[in-house]
Amino acid sequence: MEWWYGLFGGILIGLSATLLLAFNGRITGISGMVNGAITFAAAESWRWLFLLALVAGGLIYEYALASQPTPTYPFAPATMIGAGLLVGFGTRMGNGCTSGHGVCGLGRLSGRSLVAVLTFMAAGIVTVFITRHLLGWV
Repeated sequence: MEWWYGLFGGILIGLSATLLLAFNGRITGISGMVNGAITFAAAESWRWLFLLALVAGGLIYEYALASQPTPTYPFAPATMIGAGLLVGFGTRMGNGCTSGHGVCGLGRLSGRSLVAVLTFMAAGIVTVFITRHLLGWV
């Protein structure tokens, strides 16, 4: 079992969030990072580097470190686009995403982030129950 990949990844996520907050005064929430990056302001160019490094890290893991390829699922592109738009809408409505609230907000003992994370988790549990147990999807 390669449990240490998860441990090392968690340490890197926590370290990167801490360093960004300490040196830049910013919260490491991906939805906020993307939102700030699409403004294309010169002062926000660091966000593009962060997002590029995020993608590069995933590619390095997938093609250099993973012992087997990540499984793929046959979802239709329209479904994936619709789901992505719903997630984007939800992150704007909730003033942040799972990374911002879960990693950074809880670390700062934010009450709003605690409510958000409990809501994310409850919605995930209900969704899995419905799709796996009631609808029979795998």
